[in-house]
Amino acid sequence: MTVSLEGKLVVAVSSRALFDFEEENRVFEEQDDTAYMRLQLERLDAPAQRGVAFPLVKKLLTFNSDGQHRVEVVILSRNDPVSGLRVFRSAESVDLNLGRGVFTRGRAPYRYLSPLGAHLFLSANAEDVQAALQAGFPSARVYSQSLVDATRHPNEIRIAFDGDSVLFSDEAEQVFQAKGLDEFQNHEREHACCPLPPGPFKPLLEALRRLQMAAGSAVPTQIRTALVTARSSPAHERAIRTLMDWNISVDEAMFLGGLEKGPFLKEFEPDFFFDDQARHCVSAAGSGPTGHVISGIANSFVNEASS
Repeated sequence: MTVSLEGKLVVAVSSRALFDFEEENRVFEEQDDTAYMRLQLERLDAPAQRGVAFPLVKKLLTFNSDGQHRVEVVILSRNDPVSGLRVFRSAESVDLNLGRGVFTRGRAPYRYLSPLGAHLFLSANAEDVQAALQAGFPSARVYSQSLVDATRHPNEIRIAFDGDSVLFSDEAEQVFQAKGLDEFQNHEREHACCPLPPGPFKPLLEALRRLQMAAGSAVPTQIRTALVTARSSPAHERAIRTLMDWNISVDEAMFLGGLEKGPFLKEFEPDFFFDDQARHCVSAAGSGPTGHVISGIANSFVNEASS
């Protein structure tokens, strides 16, 4: 019988995203991979502390709690296979049911997202995130300094998304960057009834909706989503109409008109927040796990620097 992940929500996560391996990573950066491997082997029986992606992964796996395999979490890491032993042991120590992993020992792992059929890739490596996004997979660089609290809202997964360049394309953001706020507002008012093209994270939002519908009341976990955007009236209308056109709804929408996002996210208490602008990620990191979506015109300087 052929094994397949088709029809399941597939999340690929790097070792440093799931567990706190920042100290070990410093050894790698200051010395070499041999020293890193040696340290990981020495700490094989010492479970790693929880990382930025841990709360999201832990809660997503509860969708399998009734015996139905709806969610698959795969370790996709630049680690070597020996270091991968500690990753799996750390997962076992906190009852994370992870059975699959790909370890590439320094090579870019994003190419394995396609055979996995991944709906999300979380990594601490900016180059891997950019490559994954360019290949068409929702991906974000985790902020290691994010607040991590896996105990809050145990029966609810809270995920917040920025709009432009995340859920939506950067079409409107390009107008803002080139012509300023007034022209952006005029452009969005004129195009209010024209749906925005999809951004890199539309597939994830769709997959989360399918997951919730498939589970129904069979598991206690509920998914709560929020749109948290710098847009304000009149530009809010196009965002709402776009979601309506996609037949996708969010539970909360915050049109902040440039206000700092962190204080609002502190009240929402997300298990993950995705934004394309680093300054918003810095603001959000104190409120919960945060990922930088390195795409769109706001990150053109990042792409140029890495090319």
